[in-house]
Amino acid sequence: MARALSRSEGRILWAETKGKPNAVVPRSGLLFFTLLMLFLTGASLFYVWSRIQVIQLGYEISNAVKQERALIETNKKLRVEIAQLKSYERIEQIAVEELKMMKPTPDQVVIIR
Repeated sequence: MARALSRSEGRILWAETKGKPNAVVPRSGLLFFTLLMLFLTGASLFYVWSRIQVIQLGYEISNAVKQERALIETNKKLRVEIAQLKSYERIEQIAVEELKMMKPTPDQVVIIR
């Protein structure tokens, strides 16, 4: 780099100075580093988000399985209750006690073929 000398230094008006150049990172290297860091940050965030989603879906599946078991148990209880309500002994008991019905005599029975 050239610099101007003062008059007291002599007749040389311009002199070359060879100083140590400043260490400058090329713009393309800085851009590459920035993009690399952004990519790594994004990839890390995506990985953490996906792991959280997997855990959350695991909880949802567990709750759905519990609900399924409860519904199956309720279904079994309702089937037993239906079988009890359909039993012929119960129907006959209600007919005799509550509705005051009685069994027909053999001459009241009509057989249809």
